[in-house]
Amino acid sequence: MAERASFERSSTEIPASPVAPAGHSPDVGIATVEHEASNSLFNDLSAAYDTVVRSEIGVNTLLARLKQSIASARDFAAFLKKRSSIEEEHAQALKKLCRSISESARRPDHRQGSFGRNYGDMSSIHDRTADNGVQFALSLHQMHEDLQELAAEKERKRKEWKQKGLSAEKRVQDADTAMEKAKVKYNSLAEDYDRARTGDKQPGRFGLKGPKSAAQVEEDLHRKMQAADSDYSGKVQTTHALRQELINTLRPQAVQAIEQLINECDSGITLQMQKYATFNEKLLLSNGLCISPIKAPEASQRSQTRSLRDVIREIDNEMDLRSYVSDFASRVGPRHADSRYESYPTTHSQIAAQPSVQHSSQLQGTSHLASHNLQRDQFSSAQRSPSPQAQESSNIPPQFALTSDGIQTSPSTAHPTLSSPYQDPYQQSLAQHAISNNPPPIHPSQQAPFNSHMAAQLPTSQPPHPQSSAIQQQPLSGSPIAASKQPGFGEIATSPSRPVFGISLDELFSRDGSAVPMVVYQCLQAVDLFGLDVEGIYRLSGNASHITKLRTIFDHDASSVDFRNPENFYHDVNSVAGLLKQFFRDLPDPLLTREHYQSLIDAARIDDEVARRDSLHAEINTLPDPNYATLRALTLHLHRVQEHSDNNRMNAGNLAICFGPTLMIGGGIPAIADAGWQVRAVDTILQYAFSIFDED
Repeated sequence: MAERASFERSSTEIPASPVAPAGHSPDVGIATVEHEASNSLFNDLSAAYDTVVRSEIGVNTLLARLKQSIASARDFAAFLKKRSSIEEEHAQALKKLCRSISESARRPDHRQGSFGRNYGDMSSIHDRTADNGVQFALSLHQMHEDLQELAAEKERKRKEWKQKGLSAEKRVQDADTAMEKAKVKYNSLAEDYDRARTGDKQPGRFGLKGPKSAAQVEEDLHRKMQAADSDYSGKVQTTHALRQELINTLRPQAVQAIEQLINECDSGITLQMQKYATFNEKLLLSNGLCISPIKAPEASQRSQTRSLRDVIREIDNEMDLRSYVSDFASRVGPRHADSRYESYPTTHSQIAAQPSVQHSSQLQGTSHLASHNLQRDQFSSAQRSPSPQAQESSNIPPQFALTSDGIQTSPSTAHPTLSSPYQDPYQQSLAQHAISNNPPPIHPSQQAPFNSHMAAQLPTSQPPHPQSSAIQQQPLSGSPIAASKQPGFGEIATSPSRPVFGISLDELFSRDGSAVPMVVYQCLQAVDLFGLDVEGIYRLSGNASHITKLRTIFDHDASSVDFRNPENFYHDVNSVAGLLKQFFRDLPDPLLTREHYQSLIDAARIDDEVARRDSLHAEINTLPDPNYATLRALTLHLHRVQEHSDNNRMNAGNLAICFGPTLMIGGGIPAIADAGWQVRAVDTILQYAFSIFDED
């Protein structure tokens, strides 16, 4: 009843209004209650803590707790190391991907225009995020080393204080044990003395002079009891002094030192965890700013960094398409006139004089009549060959030239599409020599390939018309690519219009405006597309005739070559590889230049691999711009080749053997004594390709 009355009395004291007093909120009251409860719990824990650390188990308990802190520090350090390696691998892989994207974006077969520009900007954004990842990984690695050092230091000090604290505790325990033994001995002697003094019968004791009397036994026991009493008293005083020293000095020192070690270890772990959280926030914030930067004021929008969304949004597909197609406007030739039928004058009169035949007979004899008219007109045209002055005035090349025996001497000029704008003096001398010497007649079967070729290029119902200007203006006969597809390609020697082989890199750069010659670019592209997995690439020789034809094509018009189609190099990638090595051998000055030859050989003689790489790097940086750019493209390409060495069996050493003399001597006299150093120099360049050329 009293409790009920007290409850009712207290309930009546609660304010009726739920509104808190002015200036106080309900949250403040809740926080105050929680704070008081926390203080009360802390006070209870502090009292229990003091009781434990002041006891005999205090040092052991704190040592066990310090061991836990050290283990936690090592575990978190191992976590940071693993996370650092993961971040570093991710960042390096991302940087390698960005480098590959940048290289592919610069290729001519890649989309250009707004797509190419923004594609490169997208790669730059990812490259910046990769840099952030590298910095994050380095920070984590440093935190890992700091925690490892902290844990090692605390473990060393833990062992020191374990020895000091436990040795003090053990001395007190040993003193207690000795005191207890002295007490037991004293009590036993005291009991014996009491029995001897009270007259209890005890068996006689024998000495050296016979049995002792009761008085003698009592006197001996009294003397021993006094000695035991003195020893026991001394042990008690010693134990008391050691215990007081332990309680007042040694134990507090050990407890305080171990507590400090625990606090330092725990604080170090907490600090590193806070830094870990900060670095994570910094990484995410930096990557977020790379992907979506904060918008600057309107006045400085031109110079602000674009976000990834803005970069992709600025790609204009329609404009890129129209810009690409419009670049070819200058290559559009003149419009051709409408084709119309024109009969040759001589055949027109003869055909008009012939009697008409039935329509069915014409259908049956069409092919025979066409071939007959073709041979006849060719022969009559050769008989009516005009004089040189007439040829020059009418600009009509002769179709046939006959000797006195009726032998055809120049069948390659029978059709206007096969005539070349350049007159070859060597062919003229051959024709004059054939006419003057009266060679024997050629059997008609030997002319069959030419006649069949001519018939395939002419209408079956009409003979050729030399006066047709539309046919003579076609540039196909002068094009090396078109000539290479015609029978007898390579038989007519024409001077190269834009030679590539045997020309220095400086001249090619000045003429074509490209630091890397087109022949090098096309060959590298072909091997990248079709030859990376071909066994023995750059070691096996290609077809000599294919290499000669491809060289002739490049010497006439290198810009018309496209090796993305394997048909353009006869599906023979080894011939492309041979063509590339032939280009470097034909250079007037080797790719690595004669000026730098001795310096490169001296650098190759260095035994230390890092020093050798740095010396070669320094020499390469002094090369002329065309040589440097070409060497860079070739080195990165050969690095891709040796990455496929499991399939093509061409590692860096094998490639260095193939390219060492070619790049350092070219087509000059080989230096047999330096052959090994040449290979070593090129091998080092290939092994450290990205270290030497990464800064570009």
